[in-house]
Amino acid sequence: MTNRKKIDKENGDCLCSRFEEAFSILGKKWNGVIIEALLIGDSLRFGEIANKIDGCSDRILTARLKELRDCDIVSRKIFDESSLIKYELTEKGRDLQPIMKSVHVWADKWCDGNK
Repeated sequence: MTNRKKIDKENGDCLCSRFEEAFSILGKKWNGVIIEALLIGDSLRFGEIANKIDGCSDRILTARLKELRDCDIVSRKIFDESSLIKYELTEKGRDLQPIMKSVHVWADKWCDGNK
């Protein structure tokens, strides 16, 4: 049996593991649309994000935002004077913009919009 994983000769890491890690984050249900909402809306309150995502419960949205924060893709800012909480993309999250644009182009070509 052959090993199909390609090894990065510079540092010995498996390129597949990085790819798999990226897709485990981006491919998780709701994460893509949460990132897209924040790319379009910049800095948003929880309710503003929820209003942009049809079908995602508040419980799931809370869990996904926490996961994205743990991955340093989303940050949570608390404004002391008003107890206002807003979510926004970190630099790491904003770096996803060209990828999300490419996904839109691909989806426009290959997806019919019916699940």
